[in-house]
Amino acid sequence: MNVTELRPGNYFEEDGNLYLVMDVLLNKTAMRKMVAKIKVKNVRTGAITEMSANSGYQVETIRLDKRKMNYLYDAGDFLVFMDNETYEQVEIPVARLEWEKQFLTENLEVEIIQYESEILGINLPAKVVLQIVDCEPAVRGDTVNKAMKDATLQTGLKVRVPLFINNGDSVYVRTDTGDYDGRA
Repeated sequence: MNVTELRPGNYFEEDGNLYLVMDVLLNKTAMRKMVAKIKVKNVRTGAITEMSANSGYQVETIRLDKRKMNYLYDAGDFLVFMDNETYEQVEIPVARLEWEKQFLTENLEVEIIQYESEILGINLPAKVVLQIVDCEPAVRGDTVNKAMKDATLQTGLKVRVPLFINNGDSVYVRTDTGDYDGRA
């Protein structure tokens, strides 16, 4: 595929690395070829970089496989997931899922992303329900701004929640930012 045809969300392989296209800026000036500036994320390392290439440069687009699986448990260095249809289990190193681990609860359904037989990572749902295990008591009269207090969730994640939330309550948490998103 020509680099000028790439769109956000496309995946391609370049020099043995797999990239996700995040943004494309096409620049055409008077007598020069069109230049594509592409913001990409290395799927294996998570590093975000910018590349530029002239019109006519070809890249090999790839297709990633996505399978629905449920999170089972933390096995120390690995997180274990299971396919509900085939009962196949896969282990993914914890180091690769540091951010995602904060939102994983038993039997949570996620999307496993793989290229050929290599597991690259997981896609979480947009929001997850987590239970509050520890939060400060509300301080009366502390309502000058949007009144919030610190809370610790069952996975160890710390979030700011409104004053009316108490220990044992379940809340929605956004998986992209890690912020409180409502009472469950």
